[in-house]
Order: sequence, then structure tokens, then C-alpha cells
Amino acid sequence: MRFPSPVAITWIAELIKAEVIGDITGTATGINEIHRVEAGDLVFVDHPKYYEKCLNSAATFIIINNPSVNIPAGKALLVVDNPFEAYTTIVNHFRPFTPATQVISDSSVIGEGTYIAPTAFIGHHVIVGRNCRIHANVTIMDHCIIGNNVVIQPGTVIGSDAFYYNTKKDREVWYKRMESCGRVIIEDDVEIGAGCTIDRGVSHDTSIGRGTKLDNQVHIGHDTVVGRNCLFAAQVGIAGAVTVEDGVVLWGQVGVNKTLTLAKDSVVLAQSGVRLSTEPGKSYFGSPAEEASVKMKEFVWIKRIPQIWQKLMQ
Repeated sequence: MRFPSPVAITWIAELIKAEVIGDITGTATGINEIHRVEAGDLVFVDHPKYYEKCLNSAATFIIINNPSVNIPAGKALLVVDNPFEAYTTIVNHFRPFTPATQVISDSSVIGEGTYIAPTAFIGHHVIVGRNCRIHANVTIMDHCIIGNNVVIQPGTVIGSDAFYYNTKKDREVWYKRMESCGRVIIEDDVEIGAGCTIDRGVSHDTSIGRGTKLDNQVHIGHDTVVGRNCLFAAQVGIAGAVTVEDGVVLWGQVGVNKTLTLAKDSVVLAQSGVRLSTEPGKSYFGSPAEEASVKMKEFVWIKRIPQIWQKLMQ
């Protein structure tokens, strides 16, 4: 999430009651979770397992519960007892929950020539471009951006909260939801089928590139970036923080694990489970997915096992 303007780190420290260690003159430009951090960002970490990853990330400011770690040059620590609660405080300050009072918010902007069905819902600060078709029972949540010539079929939800939890098994409630302050950005000429769900980023943006087409009942997880001219068939499910490059094709019921990269023009055949990043222009099949030509040969040999066994028993 970008702040409206850069914020003095001393002001942030006062907001979350933190001790600043390092450069106290800096300004933060936003807050992000570890998979999408950029220079100028705040990030939080509350487990030793992830200290090094956060300290060596692109983030400039680290909200942490350990003041004794080594501070990389050019960074500052904001030391608090509970970094997760500090993150929540910052998010709720800059992007508080605002109840809806009407079906289409007065703060939304709708482009010329766009059709919005009577039962669609458009949240606060949404931007919808020109010549779009937003069909019945579509929900577009706060701060999302829809480009020009976009079609969204009935029952789709754009901008639902991320399925992302802070986990601590030493407390009564193990999973505490991280407030989602990211957006969904849909570029021009995208078509989205019926009953799809596209989660907003936890703190960055989930985005769908120009010309991409989604079939019915497709799910796109938080902070996932989909490139241009991709094609996803029905019931594809993509986990959080995945990068899908241009021209990728995912056929029906493909599942993709988190934080992977699906390389340009790669194809995944139906009912495959992708656990590793793909290579450009190659086809994949199976669960776990492997190159389709290799997997097909495996199936040929599997079918021959009864014959081989019979010969061995003779």
C-alpha cells in the first residue's frame, strides 16, 4: 500500500509506540508484506525464522520485536513487542474500514459507455473505465481499478480480502487475519467469467494484464500478478504472490502453488498441480506437474507394469 504522501518514520514510531534504531530522519512511502516489498517500504517480522529475509529485503524500515539484530546500511528498525499488531494499526489508520451506504458509492468513478447491472455493487474509490460491461451480482470492492472494455460476468467478486493469516499456536486464536490494504487492478480488454473470485493484495496489488481471459469459477489469490494475453479455463486456482508472465495458458482445474513464476507462453494441461516454477514455452501435465512429454511417457510405462509383472511371474 502506498501512503498518500511520504510519512516521517518518527511519526510512524509514535503511532505504533515503537523505538527507532538507525536513521531516524527517513520517510516511509508505504507498507508491504515480504513477498512484494519495495525501497521505502515498511515491513514487519515477528519470528526469528524470517528476520534475515526481512532485513535483507528491499524494505527500508523493519518493524521487529528484536532490537539486537544487525541493521543493514541504509535501514532502520522500529522495535515493538508485537509487530503484527503494529502492522494492523498502520493499515487501519491509512485505510480504515468504511461501511457501504449505497449500491454504487458516490466516490466511485464510472467511465463513459459502461453498463452496470442493477444488482451489481461498486465500493468506495473504485475506478471503472470506458465501455465496460458489469453484469448482475458482480461485486467490486473498495479501491479497485477496472480498465477500459472489460467484461465481468455475473456473480464475480473483485477485491475480496486475502486469505492470509498471522499464525501463532501459543495463543487461544491461532490464526489472526491480516488486514488487506492492497487493491485489484484489471487492465484493458480483460474478460472475467461468472463466479470468479480475485482477492486484493495483502498490502500490494493483485493485477490482471491486458487482454487476459478468465473462464468461470477461476480463483486468483492475493498479490498475484498475471501478465498480458493469458488464458485460464474453468476452476483454475492460483495461490498468493504468484507471477504469471505473458501468454500463459492454464486449462481446467489447474492448481498453482504460492510464490511461483509461470514463465512466458508456458502451458499447463487440465487437472495438473503446479508446485515448481515453469520454463518459457514448455507444456506441463500431472500432479505434481512435469513437462508433458516426460509425464506422458511415464503413463505409458505405468500401463505396462501389469504385463511386465506377469512376465516376471512366469
